[in-house]
Amino acid sequence: MNEEPKMPRRNINDHLANERTFLAWVRTSIAVMGFGFVVVKFSVFMQRISLLLSDHTVAVRGGHSTTMGIVLVALGAAITGGAFVSFLQTNKQIENDFYRPATRHVLVLCIAILTIGAALIWYLIDSVHAH
Repeated sequence: MNEEPKMPRRNINDHLANERTFLAWVRTSIAVMGFGFVVVKFSVFMQRISLLLSDHTVAVRGGHSTTMGIVLVALGAAITGGAFVSFLQTNKQIENDFYRPATRHVLVLCIAILTIGAALIWYLIDSVHAH
């Protein structure tokens, strides 16, 4: 019977904390992807309502909502990939008794989310002024 090697007890809490952090990032990525999916589906719903009403009481401009939704889904997937890389790096650092914060990953994620947030704000302001 093949048994996995046991971890030294001194590091078990660190490894468990690393796993919890990874799972928190996975939950975050699922939420971001879910939000992107909702944005795309709501855009499609509004376009169909606009076609049904055809008296132009609901004006729907095309494309940007779909693009933003797709970008959010892609960002969610990228968050999962980055979380896995960070998990592996932290795991290795725990084993080597040398920890370095992943400030670069956090910075990239913050810049991506701030950029998408700014684009969404611009889109919403632009769509309000268009009516």
